Amino acid sequence: MQHILKKSLVATLMAACVFSVSAYDRITGHHFASRSEVMAPEAMAATSQGLATQAALEVMRAGGNAIDAAIAANAMLGLVEPTGNGIGGDLYAIIWHAESQQLYGLNASGRSPMSLTLDYFLDNGYESIPQRGLLPLSVPGAVDGWFEMHERFGQMDMADILAPSIHYAENGFPVTEVIAFYFERNAQVLQDFPGFREVFMKEGRTPRKGEMFRNPDLADTYTKIAEGGRDVFYRGEIARVIGNFVQEHGGFLSYEDMAAHRSEWVDPVSTNYRGYDLWELPPNTQGIAALQILNILEQFDIAGMGFDSPEYVHHFVEAKKLAFEDRAKFYSDTDFNDIPVDWLISKEYAQERAQLINPERAGMSYEPGNPPTTGDTIYLTTADKYGNMVSLIQSNFRGMGSGITPTGLGFVLQNRGELFALDPDHMNVYEPGKRPFNTIIPAFVTKDGKPVMSYGVMGGATQPQMHAQILINMIDFGMNLQEAGDAPRILHTGSSQPTGETMTDGGVVSLENGFSDYTRRELIKMGHRLQEAVGPYGGYQAIWYDAEQGIYIGASESRKDGYAAGY
Repeated sequence: MQHILKKSLVATLMAACVFSVSAYDRITGHHFASRSEVMAPEAMAATSQGLATQAALEVMRAGGNAIDAAIAANAMLGLVEPTGNGIGGDLYAIIWHAESQQLYGLNASGRSPMSLTLDYFLDNGYESIPQRGLLPLSVPGAVDGWFEMHERFGQMDMADILAPSIHYAENGFPVTEVIAFYFERNAQVLQDFPGFREVFMKEGRTPRKGEMFRNPDLADTYTKIAEGGRDVFYRGEIARVIGNFVQEHGGFLSYEDMAAHRSEWVDPVSTNYRGYDLWELPPNTQGIAALQILNILEQFDIAGMGFDSPEYVHHFVEAKKLAFEDRAKFYSDTDFNDIPVDWLISKEYAQERAQLINPERAGMSYEPGNPPTTGDTIYLTTADKYGNMVSLIQSNFRGMGSGITPTGLGFVLQNRGELFALDPDHMNVYEPGKRPFNTIIPAFVTKDGKPVMSYGVMGGATQPQMHAQILINMIDFGMNLQEAGDAPRILHTGSSQPTGETMTDGGVVSLENGFSDYTRRELIKMGHRLQEAVGPYGGYQAIWYDAEQGIYIGASESRKDGYAAGY
């Protein structure tokens, strides 16, 4: 009996030792870093799945640049991580072009079907656009985004760029842990939608961790794109398959909608936060919310508050609430609305908004600003030996999108149209041929006009909150690139939405493990509602350019399956 108790005690102690291992035990002393930053002199890639990181490096070793590598990684992620992205979705990118020493922004998001009207929703009693199925479909913009990037900046043949993905689609790849989890969770909702089972549940279930998975239909689609270019997707065989499949099942997205698609090169916009310029893309996406949050927080001594303090968390949450009120009212398709972007991201406006924060109480509701009358996703980043850097984000929206999976193509269509409002007076109201409000945002940081960091954090409304937190972690709290991503995150949900919902109860705050009980108690005293959440804190990748040493530093999300690597 004593022997058994002794073994039990040893096992308990060993388990305690295992679970007590933390970043504090690393020799660096960085409290939150799960691993070291990755460093390399010539090239770097950071993605959420290892095969995608390797595909990017393979392309650059073979003579491609960072733009080619980003496309290769995105194509691979569409195969190995269809739970977050794919060519049935949209794409945004910010590119630092070394030769011109300039940032370029690409909005490759698609538009709503021309044959579907607001009256259809109102006449049929819809209070919101459904999350899944045929009605939230919009044109998938990713493939056109690839070819826009490639035509302007690429240097390797598209066939060579897509070759690694075609190889794994034909021969199979082992499904990684996080992706296997989201496969199963998505299938619970989507398994009965047209075409889904045939591609993703061939064994009657989704693939499990470590099991080999093949997608020959996607291999065939990628091969056709490699040979036929963007036109085969938007004006040729693939467009006809999509249009016919959707129409046969009673939907509205058509071949004509596909053929009319176009991407748009846009000028990134920025704000300066304590000496660093954060660049985001303007609406229809939500990037400027990160700029608004930082502008408000710049009015306060964040470093003096400390990372694990109720004061910091409180001020961050209140700044987020204020920015998201404007997000709910103004962020929409600029082709349909005159959006006061310059005013929204101005320092003067931020000073006004900061005064609304009560340092001791949580706000239950806020009004959006009044402008002057005169006026689940993947993120990846790559960098090459020439100095080019790419910040790219791409998504189906809700994990595996609409669930609609056209026969023989190997991918699902996005459900981004869910994010339209149905209020005729709302800027983001549904209209034919309009781009919906979009959540996905790439980010880029410069200092004194020179490239510093390409980064992003995927995950719906999480993204602008985490864009701001990453910079705050580095600039105010002195964390390194990996630690800034591994540090516990603050997530506020329940704000007013671009689809018409209004916050009246202050929303809810979720804190990852790592914030103290003291901070949690004090936040509750201030009137914040706290809840536990698992999984919605985003997926971070980043590359930092150290100009003094001439090297790249990479970091990757410890909450996902991928990593950063270079050579």
